Amino acid sequence: MGLRKQLTKEEILALADQMNVRYVRLQFTDLLGVIKNVEIPVDQLPKALDNRIMFDGSSIEGFVRIEESDMYLVPDRSTWLVFPWDAPQGRVARLICDIHLPDGRPFDGDPRTVLKRVTEKARAMGFDAFNVGPEPEFFLFKLDESGKPTQEVNDEGGYFDWAPLDLGENCRREIVLTLEAMGFEIEASHHEVAPGQHEIDFKYAEAVETADNISTFRLVVKTVARQHGLHATFMPKPVFGINGSGMHCHLSLFRNGQNAFYDESDELGLSQVAKWFLAGILAHAPAFTAVCNPLVNSYKRLVPGFEAPNYVAWSARNRSPLVRVPAARGLSTRIEVRSPDPACNPYLAIAALLAAGLDGIERRLPLPPAVNRNIYIMTEEEKAAMGIRSLPENLEQALDEFEQDAVLREALGEHVCRHFIEAKRIEWNVYRTQVTEWEREQYFVMY
Repeated sequence: MGLRKQLTKEEILALADQMNVRYVRLQFTDLLGVIKNVEIPVDQLPKALDNRIMFDGSSIEGFVRIEESDMYLVPDRSTWLVFPWDAPQGRVARLICDIHLPDGRPFDGDPRTVLKRVTEKARAMGFDAFNVGPEPEFFLFKLDESGKPTQEVNDEGGYFDWAPLDLGENCRREIVLTLEAMGFEIEASHHEVAPGQHEIDFKYAEAVETADNISTFRLVVKTVARQHGLHATFMPKPVFGINGSGMHCHLSLFRNGQNAFYDESDELGLSQVAKWFLAGILAHAPAFTAVCNPLVNSYKRLVPGFEAPNYVAWSARNRSPLVRVPAARGLSTRIEVRSPDPACNPYLAIAALLAAGLDGIERRLPLPPAVNRNIYIMTEEEKAAMGIRSLPENLEQALDEFEQDAVLREALGEHVCRHFIEAKRIEWNVYRTQVTEWEREQYFVMY
């Protein structure tokens, strides 16, 4: 979407009038990455642009206690956007907001504020921009007669298939057209490996803008799918026995307008900064997994045999390690972290990835040798000899790693970490104590 323009209050009011906007959604995300919004009639827009709209923060997951609930929505004027779909009551626009306390300070528990804080650290280290290019995947399922999602995928297509096998093609094309109408630059759109699975890639942007784009993308996908009689889900592993959905993230740092990861004199074309950054990613990978793969279900995807990475290693050649270095060089030099999934809070996930890489730069961590073999067929002894660790096997293990990582906890802040860990421990314990249908099938009669 490029560099966003910071509009004035007067420009936004004029655009709202020109485009017949009747309602404005003041949008933000909770701790878990779920979009929340306060909708106001357009005559309240001047008040919103003066940062005078309040809401009850105690009702939002991971925000504050009831005795300290008043919070202010502070719109980012560069995020003004009019939704391209028509509404019977008039057009609807949105502004993405930061959360401030009554005394005017940014709220430490606001995920967008957390990401801004980490990007400021990158700037303090001399980097102009941290660019992120996501590759979000999702599934399309059929709806039943009453409009509720079924467990039936919408097609039996495979990787790069098209109609008639790819029955989601029209829906996916409509999603792309809608995103383009909203300013997205779409780079690719195709059917993924699993039946009913799709991927739409949009152009990289600076970290905060990318996180905003991911949230908007998820909203558009779900909205357009519903219009086509389908249910879109970003659940990482909705169907047993087939590939799950990931959200590979392509990362690069820029300094003085130049890609800080590129060095033409290096054998691989990678600068020392890139190697330190990559070493930091590998060092903190077990800990940031809790943030980048935040659901119990996330760990049903991170298993061998379904193309998802579960080994902490890197390569410029093969796709079995956690991190791949794509072949492009010059301004396009980047590293691809392949473990995040599309259910993550994009603000916290990108903040964790950046914090991990910056720590590698600060401590000048040595980069382990590349692993150019297929790790999935290596023996345990071979992996141990090369120092290849596995990612956490479940949410509980991931939370244990995250709790022990002082760098990531400092980057995300004590408020976010405390509430995130508490919420996820509850999720794990509820899951752990469930009696599942699989258990009943296996044991009910036999024992």
